[in-house]
Amino acid sequence: MNIRPLLLGLPLLLTGCSTMSNFSWSSLSPLNWFGSSLEVSAKGVGDLNAGTPMSESAINDGLNGDYRLRGGMATSQGQIVSYYQAMDGNDVKLVITGEPKGHVQRVDVMDSKVATEWGSKLGTPFSDMYKKAFGACKPASGDDAGKVECVAEQSKYVTYIFSGKWAGPQDIIPPDDTLKSWTVSKIIWHAKPQ
Repeated sequence: MNIRPLLLGLPLLLTGCSTMSNFSWSSLSPLNWFGSSLEVSAKGVGDLNAGTPMSESAINDGLNGDYRLRGGMATSQGQIVSYYQAMDGNDVKLVITGEPKGHVQRVDVMDSKVATEWGSKLGTPFSDMYKKAFGACKPASGDDAGKVECVAEQSKYVTYIFSGKWAGPQDIIPPDDTLKSWTVSKIIWHAKPQ
């Protein structure tokens, strides 16, 4: 039997696998065979990160095929961007944006099943995460105008959009006493620190 060449080739094969950029040894865990829920971390969302191409197949792989994807183009701050909406039924659960034919630059998470690696998720109150807004938060803009965007204490790659009731102007942050009851309505991962 010719086992020796196989034994010689096995370490080479294994070292080749360990350097594959999109390969995760944890994906071989039986816990992941039945669909693992996505997680937001400093590195990305699920297997989506700054190295993921803005292609439907790469994004579908990065999201474990858990969503139906719908793609398009838009303008953001005068730049043309490519985007994919990750759909669950008729609901948009994530929006992935990046440069056309480039890489993922941002992932907006509106899925209540997706939490951060630090345990925060949609519905988490401001008071559970921050003592005060100063130094971490700013008025949100664009589609999130009237809300507040705060940089995660654990990583400058993750921000939270908080929403709640307040009768004041949209372009200033409500007082901390008002903010403490506001809750996370969106989690955003950015390819560049905020």
